[in-house]
Parts: sequence; C-alpha cells; structure tokens
Amino acid sequence: MTTHASQTRVGIDFGTTNSVIVVRHPDGATQTIRFQLPSGDTTDTCRTLLGIWLDHEGSRRITRRAVGANAIEAYLDDPAETRLVMSMKSYLAQSSFRETQIFGHRVPLETLIATFLREFMTQASLNPADCAVTVGRPVQFVGDSADDTLGEQRLRAGFTEAGFTNVSVMLEPEAAGWRFAQRLDRPATVLVGDFGGGTSDFSVMRFDPDSRDATQALGYAGVGLAGDQFDFRIVDHVISPQLGRDSTFSIMGGTPLPVPKEWYSALAKWHRLSLMRTPRVLNEITEVARTASEPDKLANLIELIREQNGQSLYTAVSETKRALSSSEQATLRFSQRGMTIEQVVTREEFEQWIAPDIDQLGRGIDLAVERAGLKPGQIDRVFLTGGTSFVPAVRQLFTSRFGSGRVELGGEFVSVAEGLALAEVPADA
Repeated sequence: MTTHASQTRVGIDFGTTNSVIVVRHPDGATQTIRFQLPSGDTTDTCRTLLGIWLDHEGSRRITRRAVGANAIEAYLDDPAETRLVMSMKSYLAQSSFRETQIFGHRVPLETLIATFLREFMTQASLNPADCAVTVGRPVQFVGDSADDTLGEQRLRAGFTEAGFTNVSVMLEPEAAGWRFAQRLDRPATVLVGDFGGGTSDFSVMRFDPDSRDATQALGYAGVGLAGDQFDFRIVDHVISPQLGRDSTFSIMGGTPLPVPKEWYSALAKWHRLSLMRTPRVLNEITEVARTASEPDKLANLIELIREQNGQSLYTAVSETKRALSSSEQATLRFSQRGMTIEQVVTREEFEQWIAPDIDQLGRGIDLAVERAGLKPGQIDRVFLTGGTSFVPAVRQLFTSRFGSGRVELGGEFVSVAEGLALAEVPADA
C-alpha cells in the first residue's frame, strides 16, 4: 500500500470548462501533464466532459466512457446514443441537483465526477491511490442559492470515490497566488483574479518570502460568472435573433404572442441543446412555427437542436471572443443546413453587451479589497489568470483601480494547478 509520505504530490484544477493536472517532483520542480487530442496534438488542458455510451462485446452490452476531446468525438460520432455530461462543477453547490438518469440508472453527481476523474487520471498515467492531491475550489460556487459548504463536501466526495486517499482543498485564487509568489523577492500585498468558465474569484493575500508564515489570506470575494457568460452574450445578440427569438406566433388567430424565451435561454450552454432534443420539445417548436411571424428562423432552431450543432456553434463563438481580445473587430462564421451567419462583431459592441457582467465583476473586486480592510492604493501587485483575463474590458477593471504597472497576466490555464501542486496544505484542509 502506498503511504502518504511516498505519494506523488499533484495539484488538480477541476474546472467548469477545463481541468489541469500538475505534478510536483521531490526537487520542487513542477510538470504540467499533457493530454493527447484525437488529431495527435497535445494540450495542457482536458475539457471537463464525460461521454458515456453503450457498446456491444459479443452478446454483452458494455458501458464505454471517455473524457475531454475523446468524449466530444464519441458524442459527435453518435449523438443519439452518447450521453455527454459537462459543467459538473456548476451543480456541486445546488442542493436541488442530486443525480441524473443515464441509460436507466440513477447516477449521483459525486459518481459522475468520480468517473470523470478516474478516466482523467488514466489519461495522465497516474493512479489516484498513489497521489496526494490538492484540489481547488472557487470562493463562491455557481448558482443563486449556492451552498458553498455542500459544494466542497461533494467535491471531496467525488475525489474520494475516484480512489484518492489523501485529499486537500484550497481556494483557487489562493492557489494562483502561491504560483505568483515564486516571483517575489520582497513582501507584497497581492490581489489575485482567477477567471474560470463559470466563476470569477478574487483574493487579497500578503506574501512574505522571508517569513515562516509566507502566505496570509486577507480577503476574498467570488462572482458566479466568467467566460461562459461572455460567450452567451454573443449568442444572445448575434445567433438567437437568427433562430426566431424575436418572433411572434398566435393561437387560433388570437393576439400575437412572443415565442417561449426558455428555448433561447437554453443556449447559455451548448450541451443544454441536447436536453431539448426530445419529441415533446421539437413538436412544440414545430407547432409554434406554423403560425410564427418568422417560420424560417424557427426552422433554423429545430435544425440546430435536431442535428446537434451546438458544439460547432460555440466553437465559432469562442473563437470570435478570443479574436476580439487582440482585434477591434472579428467575424463570427457559422453555418448549418438552411442558415449561414457571417457577421462582423466589433469590440465596442461586445463591450456594450458584457457591460452588466463587467459591473458585477468590478463589485467583486471592490468587495475583496474592502474585506481585506485595504484601499486600492495599498495593493502592491495584481496577478490575473484564466482566459477571460485577456478580455480588454476585464483588464481595464484592474488597471483603472490599481494602475497598469501593477497588473500582470500569466499562466492562462495552468496557474491554479501549479499553485495547488506547490502549496503546503494540511491533508484535512
């Protein structure tokens, strides 16, 4: 049996969108695990996706599983027979979500996470029982009524069920701060902004490289939105109108009514389209389209759902968002049978669309500094991590408060996992 003292130290950033593993070697050096893509290329991140499908082995039916890009490939090969599970982290703190049905079996959320983790570790050629893991958690889990204590309990339970015997938990921005602290040669008060797919976390910490207590947490704040919300803003303004969102329909020739808005709120996450791919929902849309003011656009919505085109749609949207971080405009290109979209989106438009989200992020930053008992001028350094930190409007939140000379970006996806691997955290933390 592997003892705790001989276990490999790893940090795992189990994210809403992507997950990362970093191994810390005995000499203190870190290694980010690379994952192979179906194309043969490798990447530092694994999409936090679990694909489950039934297969035949002789006369027996067996369950197959895949994670990350392989799960997407399996799903696109046979979407009708593959159950794709994603955004598992988003449900951790939601007491109303306990389990789901997969091929007639009830599967608790913790078991879904454990299944993902086992496959994830297998791809990394690591055995959970041989690893001492520090896993990150957001300051505030996603959801209007999120129970953060429940979220952490279920996160731990998922890792334990996956076979980990030595599990520590650390706040994600604090972990990113550990990684940033390796650069410091003098005491500093640092604000860390960690932007994931579903949450944005802010942490104010005091680092003193010459002290035995090198890290002191001063204040935290979390906001339940990040990059996924920015994607949805583009979908809502560019894509949804082409799918009939602004159409009306009538019942027995009565007063025109707006089409159901819930069809378009489901576009917030591409995988939610698969939940709409049922005869009931498709028949409802077809019935509304018969008297709709723009029936062709509702036909586009039916095509999107029926043909499972959400993945390619959100790839196009994400590419547009990334392009707007370095260019003043970008062209969103998406096509399916019966519909072609090729629309220029300017950075100015995008920033108008995300303005309410930017305001919410700004309140989170101010709250973290306030909880630390500090003023902006008392923050020595700012460290930003996560893909959303590259959005100019997000960077402006920090430069306007703390000055551009104090703001640094780095380790777009791996900073948290590196910090988790480097940090010294008690096993019961």
